[in-house]
Amino acid sequence: MEAAVRVADTEGLHALSMRRVATELGTGTMSLYRYLPGKGELLDLMLDRVQRPSENPADLGDGGWRSALEAMGRATLALYRRHPWLLQVNQSRPVLGPSALDGMEKILSRIKSMGLSDPELISAVVAVDGYVVGAARTQLYAEEAEHRTGLTDTEFWQAQAPILEELMRSGRYPLLAGLSEDSFGSDFDHFEFGLQRMLDGLEVFVNRRRETAEGAGAGGTEGAGAGGAGVDGA
Repeated sequence: MEAAVRVADTEGLHALSMRRVATELGTGTMSLYRYLPGKGELLDLMLDRVQRPSENPADLGDGGWRSALEAMGRATLALYRRHPWLLQVNQSRPVLGPSALDGMEKILSRIKSMGLSDPELISAVVAVDGYVVGAARTQLYAEEAEHRTGLTDTEFWQAQAPILEELMRSGRYPLLAGLSEDSFGSDFDHFEFGLQRMLDGLEVFVNRRRETAEGAGAGGTEGAGAGGAGVDGA
């Protein structure tokens, strides 16, 4: 598995084959088939290998649900950065191995305190994961464009500057023309901004759900008291 992951990391998923892994290991291709039926099973095991969760409890935040989802988001982005080929794998129907199950068990143990239904808890994890996948893909595409063209991101936009400046002076795009110079600067952490706003939204939802539950509980207690008074009076 380590040899296969190494090939995919350095050469891309298109280079992965039983023959290529055998070459990496210095053995015959047919010897690998004593352990695996083929490339499909190889890929399943690779996914489980790279998704192995950290054994350090501190890596899932300070114990709160928000901290756990925040840590999960950052760790997932780092995972895709280390293994860009993951973005090319269709994981809509994954073979859930021990690593994937361990990871899900750990995150659920941290976010159970949100007080949401089970489908809502899963949806919270799916939402954060989906956001991270999109951000990772954007970063990867930017790096691939730089590698393919030989132009850095700064050099690319500098080449576009003359026509963009002309368009901004045309008066057709007043809002764009009025943006500050640092609006599209690389110093702003778009990933972290988006992650925090998503967690803000979940926090509002969790608090609203908690207030509703507390209100229902208080209403039930008051109702029971009123009923008791009626019985005593009778």
